[in-house]
Amino acid sequence: MDMKEAMKARHMVRKYTDRTIPADIVDKLNERIRMNNELHGLSIRLMTNDKSAVPGVVRLILAKGVNNFFIMAGPDGADELCGYCGADLMLYAQTLGLNTWWVGGTYNRKGAQEKSEGAKPVGIIAVGYGQTQGVPHKTKAAEQVSSYDGEAPQWFMDGIEAALLAPTALAKQAFTISGTENKVSISCDNSIFTGVDTGLVKYHFELGAGKDNFQWE
Repeated sequence: MDMKEAMKARHMVRKYTDRTIPADIVDKLNERIRMNNELHGLSIRLMTNDKSAVPGVVRLILAKGVNNFFIMAGPDGADELCGYCGADLMLYAQTLGLNTWWVGGTYNRKGAQEKSEGAKPVGIIAVGYGQTQGVPHKTKAAEQVSSYDGEAPQWFMDGIEAALLAPTALAKQAFTISGTENKVSISCDNSIFTGVDTGLVKYHFELGAGKDNFQWE
C-alpha cells in the first residue's frame, strides 16, 4: 500500500486490540518521526505500551485499548506543522497495517506536556491495530470547499478530492481552497483547531495534486 492508497483506506478508529506493535514497525515509525522532526523543527514522540493517552471517562465512552500514541508537539505556533506532519504519520502508519485516530480535545494534556520535554503538545494520535478498519466520514461536495479561476485542471480536482479525505476537528471540513493558474491558497476557520486542520488538509491536498504542479500562496 502506498501513501495515496493509504489516504483512501484510512478512517478514524477509536477502539484497538491488545496486539503489540512489533519492534521493527516501531523502529520504522520512530525513523519517520525523526525525519519529520528534523525537517520541521518539531518534537514529536511515539509512546508505546502506555495507557495514559486519554482520561478514564473517555476510555469508557469513546475509546478502548489506546496503548500507543504519537505526541504531536513543537514550539509555540507550530500547530499547522504538527497537523501537516500528523497527516504524514497517520498515512505512513496505515501503509504499515496500523490504524489511527487524531485526538485534539479529549487527551491527557498534562501527561502529554510532561512527556514533551518543554515542547507544546497540540494533540495526540492514537496508533495501533484497530478492532475495525473504521468507516468513511461524511464529506462535503468539492464545490462547497473549493473554487478555481477558470476551468480547474485535473491536478486541482485531484487535490480537492484528497483534501476531503483529511481528518478535521469535529469533521467540520471548515476549509476553503482556491486556485488561480498554478497558485493555490487555503483558509480554514475552526477556532482553536484552525492551525492543525490547515496542516492536515494541506498535506492531503499536496499528496493528491502533486507538489510539483502548484505553489501555495
